[in-house]
Amino acid sequence: MDYGTLIGNSFSYVKEGVIDKVNKWLLLIIATLILVIPLNGYIMGIYRGTTPAPEVENWSKLCVDGIRIIIVGIIYALPAIILEFLIIGLLAFATIQNTLTGMVGAGLLCLLIIVVIIIGIISPIGIIRFARTAKFGEAFNFGEIIATIKKIGWLSYILALIIVDIVVGIPGLILWAICVTLVIKASIPGLVIACILFAVVLPILIIFYARYLTQVYESAGTA
Repeated sequence: MDYGTLIGNSFSYVKEGVIDKVNKWLLLIIATLILVIPLNGYIMGIYRGTTPAPEVENWSKLCVDGIRIIIVGIIYALPAIILEFLIIGLLAFATIQNTLTGMVGAGLLCLLIIVVIIIGIISPIGIIRFARTAKFGEAFNFGEIIATIKKIGWLSYILALIIVDIVVGIPGLILWAICVTLVIKASIPGLVIACILFAVVLPILIIFYARYLTQVYESAGTA
């Protein structure tokens, strides 16, 4: 797998489909400000393999698709959420009771890390399968998800995920730090500026991420 090509193609996709088209970018900013729901729906079009980047239209469909993909994401996150609540409860109880409870909580923390990693590996393929088939159950068809990852190659796939997390994560962290600083330093005006900055940059990062994952998925030769 040529990771440089994946990154280059993803950047070109964003530049030609969004950055060079100001009107579309403005619509995506609006989609981000509406609780990111239409933006998630737009991402579904990218996961379906649409090239160049799809137009921002049919807002009702974008909202419905956005809600559906959020539901899939919540279901994937449920095991981690449940474990988090258990850990918080056990660690709080441990301060009052005994060390054994704290050890159990620490064990659950290790389990949580493992679960989060597994979800991070499985969910991208599941969500793309959902986008391609329009069948909710396909998002959790673990047999086909595993088969797709095997076709890509486990090592190649995991390395691809690590690379894109770094490429997108670094500017994402910088954006977050800038927004937090603006809110702390300038209060309400800072919050407004931070929201605008967030809405301007986030679509670029998410679309890049989605196009990158789509190429990784397609490298398996799966429809």
